[in-house]
Amino acid sequence: MKKLLKNILAGTALLVTVGFTSVASAQDASAKAEPVAASAAAAVATTSASASASAPVAVAPAAAVVAPASAPAAAAEPAAASAAAPAAPAPTPNKGDTAWMMVATLLVILMTIPGLALFYGGLVRSKNMLSILMQVFMIFAVIVVLWCIYGYSLAFTEGSRFIGSFDRMFLNGIWDPAKASFSTAATFSKGVVIPEFAYVAFQATFAAITCGLIIGAFAERAKFTAVLLFVVLWFTFSYLPVAHMVWFWTGPDAIKDAATLATETAKAGFLFQKGALDFAGGTVVHINAAVAGLVGAYLIGKRVGYGKESMAPHSLTMTMIGASLLWVGWFGFNAGSALEAGDVAALAFINTLLATAAATVSWVFGEWMSKGKPSMLGGASGAVAGLVAITPACGFVGPMGALVIGLLAGIVCLWGVNGLKRLLGADDSLDVFGVHGVGGILGALLTGVFAAPSLGGQGIFDYVTNKMSADPYDIFGQVMTQATAVGTTIIWSGVVSFVAYKLVDLVVGLRVPEDEEREGLDITSHGESAYHS
Repeated sequence: MKKLLKNILAGTALLVTVGFTSVASAQDASAKAEPVAASAAAAVATTSASASASAPVAVAPAAAVVAPASAPAAAAEPAAASAAAPAAPAPTPNKGDTAWMMVATLLVILMTIPGLALFYGGLVRSKNMLSILMQVFMIFAVIVVLWCIYGYSLAFTEGSRFIGSFDRMFLNGIWDPAKASFSTAATFSKGVVIPEFAYVAFQATFAAITCGLIIGAFAERAKFTAVLLFVVLWFTFSYLPVAHMVWFWTGPDAIKDAATLATETAKAGFLFQKGALDFAGGTVVHINAAVAGLVGAYLIGKRVGYGKESMAPHSLTMTMIGASLLWVGWFGFNAGSALEAGDVAALAFINTLLATAAATVSWVFGEWMSKGKPSMLGGASGAVAGLVAITPACGFVGPMGALVIGLLAGIVCLWGVNGLKRLLGADDSLDVFGVHGVGGILGALLTGVFAAPSLGGQGIFDYVTNKMSADPYDIFGQVMTQATAVGTTIIWSGVVSFVAYKLVDLVVGLRVPEDEEREGLDITSHGESAYHS
């Protein structure tokens, strides 16, 4: 094992050294050569704040627009050619939008550490509390590092329909020392940008929490080394391609007419091109992670004593605290995905508040009627189900659509962790698929329904006319598009997860020995205990 870890660390060091050397060489070469067209757009289209008209950044969110020719001088002939005015300056990030994005990023960090860690930690037995905290904490750290090395570049730069390029590897190109300027990322409004570093950090937290969600499905029995190796593989070959397919586009600023709309759309991700709506991660985050977790639950197997011994949560107090932190942090997750501190962010905010409350109510009352007593676990689970279901819809539907989505999510996910779980026969320890998978699928499909203007939704925005589309909204057609996105994500994540688990199993093994599992992973894997009598 020590030899394996040494090899991994050595390989990582070599990768970093080679990468930085290549970046430095490229920068030295560019300093001596004439400027050429900049690299492909990154993070929903990026541009240097001081890019010149002679060397524009590809698909810049605010393309250089030449002002009308200046009026001829009084002494000049009317037919004399007039000089063109300088190009319009590139848009400058609004400090309010920038501040909101930084706050939203902090809120998503809060969702993961400590929110998700405490939520999951309270649900396992006391002998495994620290193992869960350690897994979530380390996954967050590892994914942030990988995101800044290559993840952001592969997810949010122009490449193919399925994956980006290495143009932003090591975050190269965001800071231009020659011009002393930072690049910016486009938003969903023409001429409005945010600092690209803010967008990098925001999306890093999405990648980290998605990978952290997976471990709940096979909690209390997986090797720590196996968890980390699997997460690296899955992040690289499942999260990054799905994020690119669903979310990447070059931004709205280059869209002027039908021709430029077609040109820019052709550069977008596969599912974005098809018109799939996912405001904050129903497919990218929840379905993606839930499928990976379910595959892991099958391949790793059931816990020792499952169905025969008590495996009740050891601290619903911790779970309630974690669920509350998730609810608070989710406002950054959903409202932050508007990328601006504006009316769409406010819509996502109220929808997140209302849908979560509605799901909590419907889950608790459903449980009360079916089991005779309302439980704290049910309340916390209902809240998370509502948060999951509204995630893809929060910026597209109206508040009453959010209310319906939340009410349905509570009931459907309650079935997901009971009836469906029995049908599947897997030991999904913390009901990752029952809540995140079922809730994500429900929310993604209902987004296609309640985004309809006739039902209070936002409809489809037309960037050619820069207003809501005048074409009739096709509910059935949009639901079919949403179903395509759901199916693509399930298949992609399922295949990648299966291969990744098998590879990890061959290298280090997936599961701890039975005696270590019985003693608890806190002591056997980490040499410490969460509690002392």
